[in-house]
Amino acid sequence: MDAVLAETSIGITELKKNPSAVIRDAGTETIVVLHHNKPSAYLVPARTYEALMDVLDDLQLIPVVQERVASWLADPGQVVEVTRAELEALASGKARKSPRSRPSNKPLAKQI
Repeated sequence: MDAVLAETSIGITELKKNPSAVIRDAGTETIVVLHHNKPSAYLVPARTYEALMDVLDDLQLIPVVQERVASWLADPGQVVEVTRAELEALASGKARKSPRSRPSNKPLAKQI
C-alpha cells in the first residue's frame, strides 16, 4: 500500500467538481488526491511549496560548501578576508571592493 503523507484526502472525482473550494477549504494544510484509493497527487499550499524549494536549493549548496571547506583546509593561506557589510553588499547586488580584501593566514573562524 502507498504511504499517504497528508491528514486530509479527496478523491479525484470530488476534486474535479469544485477545485477552488477544495483549495480554499484546505487553508494551510496539504491534501492528498486519491485515484482508485491510491495517492496520485498532493495539493500543497504555495507557501509550503516555496519553503520546500528553498530547502532543496540549500541542500544543493552542501557539496559546494564541503568543497570550499576542503579547499580551505588544504591551503588556509588562500582565505580572503571580508566584512559582514561586504557580504551584505554582495548579497544585495551592490558589491564594492574593499581595500581589506586580501589573502590572510588567519583561521576562518576569527574572520567571521
